[in-house]
Amino acid sequence: MIGLATIAFAVLAGVAVLTAVAALLVRELVHTILWIALFFVDLSAIYFLLEAPFLGVLQLGVYAGAVTVLLLFGIMVTRKRIFSREAATGLGPAPVALALLTFVFVVAAVGELPSGPSALQVYAPSDLSAALFGTYGPWVLILGIIMLTSVSGAIYLVREGRE
Repeated sequence: MIGLATIAFAVLAGVAVLTAVAALLVRELVHTILWIALFFVDLSAIYFLLEAPFLGVLQLGVYAGAVTVLLLFGIMVTRKRIFSREAATGLGPAPVALALLTFVFVVAAVGELPSGPSALQVYAPSDLSAALFGTYGPWVLILGIIMLTSVSGAIYLVREGRE
């Protein structure tokens, strides 16, 4: 008998696939970002379903919140008319072919996976935070500075009136 958790996972996985495909196929850049935000929220729900609340909250806060706002802010700052056809995205034949090839490889790889249960490794969240803010803290800070510099450079390069 199929349990409620299995049905919920199947529904959430279906929504994730549909939102990811919609993000690729829409023509407006802002709509793409909104579909991506919905994908991030759906992925967070999958983490909660899999009893990983730390990852679920992290997904909601960082990706569904901060990254989505950063993308929308970047578009609004760099494009004068964000709903125009000049901002249009979409798929050509090469990305579709690459996606299909990737799908074939993923299906082939899943067929090769062992079907037995694997042992889960338990870790303490305090170990993660100690490593993230202790050992790797300066590197995370440098990464943030590099990302901020690249966003500032992109805004400078695409602003109007630059000569």
